[in-house]
Amino acid sequence: MDKKLAGKVALITGASRGIGRTIAENLARHGAKVVINYANRSDQAAEVVQGIKSYGGEATAIQADISRLSELERLYQETLNTFGKLDIVVNNAGIIITKPIGDVTEADYDQLFAINVKGTYFSCQLAAKHLNPNGRIINFSTSVTGQMFPAYSLYAGSKGAVEQFTRQLAKELGKRNITINAIAPGPINTELFTVGKTPEQIQGLANMNAFGRLGETEDIAGVILFLASEESQWVTGQTLRVNGGFI
Repeated sequence: MDKKLAGKVALITGASRGIGRTIAENLARHGAKVVINYANRSDQAAEVVQGIKSYGGEATAIQADISRLSELERLYQETLNTFGKLDIVVNNAGIIITKPIGDVTEADYDQLFAINVKGTYFSCQLAAKHLNPNGRIINFSTSVTGQMFPAYSLYAGSKGAVEQFTRQLAKELGKRNITINAIAPGPINTELFTVGKTPEQIQGLANMNAFGRLGETEDIAGVILFLASEESQWVTGQTLRVNGGFI
């Protein structure tokens, strides 16, 4: 396999399962040393680390609640203590809350924006401080920002903020040849997406794209690999809708 990321160090938030796990495994296969950030499931994070080590990769797991700046600062410092540098940051961690506006509570708002918005923003701040020149920051939005779905206003609003961070930071970071981009997946076959939905709802959403299926985590990981590599140097400040023609 092409080791296009040999010598690079990548930090992936929310990497113990789902899309984050597949991203971490793929970056490791291409030569990156990876940090598996997780919030609660140490057993799942350890499983990812052991899997990467089983094929000769290098990985470590670090627990941190990204909604707290002090925890993010510790995450970055432990990453640097472990691997000595940092080249790639994938801000994958996030949550979904879908409710009609009349049912959204202050606690819902605070929780979702603390993780999806605050966590991503301050991770970008720390990445800007600690990344090597020619580094990569990859944020996560959603293709829902281009649709109009009942009950998605809170979630879509948080990801709209992420897209603006990504655009506005591009020229700041470009002075050090650091690129920053966002991925906007459509429906992906993960627990985060399928929980609380009926089979009919899931199939209905799958039918909205060109291929009539849910995306798989591998569909996203391949694009992340491109954005993490030297091949993407001329791509920055962009939101890429990776959704099979969902919109």
